[in-house]
Amino acid sequence: MSEYQYYEFQAIDRPLTAREMAELRACSSRATITATRFVNHYEWGSFKGDPSAWMETYFDAFLYLANWGTHELMIRLPSKALKLKTAKLYCRGQAASVRARGDFIILELSSEDEDGGDWEDEERGWLSSLLPLRGDLAAGDHRALYLAWLLCVQGRELDDDATEPPVPAGLGDLTAPLQAFVDFLRLDGDLLAVAATRSPKVEAASSGPGIEPWIAALPDAAKTEWLVRLAGGKEPHLRAEMLRQFRESQPAREPRDGEAPRTVGELLEAVERQARVRHREAAERAAAERARRERAAAEERERYLNSLAKREPQVWKQVDANIATTRPGRYDEAVRLLCDLRELAVRGGRASDVEAQILQLCERHAGKPSFLERLRRAGLVKTLR
Repeated sequence: MSEYQYYEFQAIDRPLTAREMAELRACSSRATITATRFVNHYEWGSFKGDPSAWMETYFDAFLYLANWGTHELMIRLPSKALKLKTAKLYCRGQAASVRARGDFIILELSSEDEDGGDWEDEERGWLSSLLPLRGDLAAGDHRALYLAWLLCVQGRELDDDATEPPVPAGLGDLTAPLQAFVDFLRLDGDLLAVAATRSPKVEAASSGPGIEPWIAALPDAAKTEWLVRLAGGKEPHLRAEMLRQFRESQPAREPRDGEAPRTVGELLEAVERQARVRHREAAERAAAERARRERAAAEERERYLNSLAKREPQVWKQVDANIATTRPGRYDEAVRLLCDLRELAVRGGRASDVEAQILQLCERHAGKPSFLERLRRAGLVKTLR
């Protein structure tokens, strides 16, 4: 398999300047470069830039994949949109880390798969599917952060006695971008299912029943400030800021009686149990399906033999006609019919009659070794003289 690497960067909050695009062009003569995007792939050679440095200077999102199994995703957010302290609760390892640079924080996520996978089409549309997560994070939806923490758990990067961070609502009902996150970073389905058992259902912050009274209760000065900022049109994260403030105003979910934060070890043990249950259920479904197919095949065979019994004399004539052609394909058909006739005879207690007729066929066609050999291989005769 030839080498393949794919790089894609996106600028979201502001377009690149002409000078910045020229700086990027100096690193690649064949990349697609626009005011909002840099895309290139390599089947030989390598990328001359530094993705981490580019994220600090130019871009808000980055995606990389290689056909040897590496998937990487970076997301840059203004530090006022997502607190570094909050992100560090979840991003604790190599698979998920976070760093601050100036007025931004940068999430770095990665997944390795030695098998590589079906890489030829993997670059198509991945980043566009994942980009909405940036707005969700800015709006206070921490599900992507929790999934990033699960990546660290999956990679065995955390101690067994480490406790899980706050579990956000809605892990059992992922949005399309969150599902793309799970798929791109190859998060284990059993691990996600176990984690989601502690996650309540979520209502969209922008349409939930609580946001209207929350807005109505805001002081007039605060409402005026929101509207003035909205009219200015220069704050891309204004809506996300409002939704984040609304979420933060809501009372925290109280743990159920006796519900303490789970440890990494407890999660992994639960995953093993979940996997055993899933494998057992899958085996039971497979066994039931095999039994169903076997019953259907047996019923079909019974119908066929009943039909054969009604036209047995004609079938014997058809066998003779097939043998008489001396064509190998017709020999095979004759042997197949003889097997059916013997099965029919065994079912009716006439096995010795059919065996005698087959021996007579052998005597009549003793000069056709190819046909006789087929009879032997089918078990219709034991030895050939």
